[in-house]
Amino acid sequence: MAVDDLKQSPMMAHLLDALDAGKDIGHYGRLTFTMIARHFLDEATLVDYLQNDKDFSADEAKGLYQQVESKGYSPPKRESILDWQQHQDFPICPNPDAPDSCNVYQDLQFPTEVYENISEYYEEKAD
Repeated sequence: MAVDDLKQSPMMAHLLDALDAGKDIGHYGRLTFTMIARHFLDEATLVDYLQNDKDFSADEAKGLYQQVESKGYSPPKRESILDWQQHQDFPICPNPDAPDSCNVYQDLQFPTEVYENISEYYEEKAD
């Protein structure tokens, strides 16, 4: 069911399909996937998906998950995703010209604490 929830985002469906096909989704694709999917999948499932990337080992997948989890990274904004994909071959955002594409905050419902953390960040930044 959690994978079905992720597929509500066309971008995440694109990343999941690419990983299912064993494609290399690139460093930023893996980072984007992890930053978002960790709110929907348990660690083992997320790491299993990352290992489908032909250029990513089990140790690298576990390390990326642990890094993102320990830093508490929020899901990236559309602008960040579009910027990141300029630095790699694999297109993270399958339809970058559509203004609402790859906005995971529009496509997915995250746990309440994600929105609270973002609010706290912007409050601290304003001070």
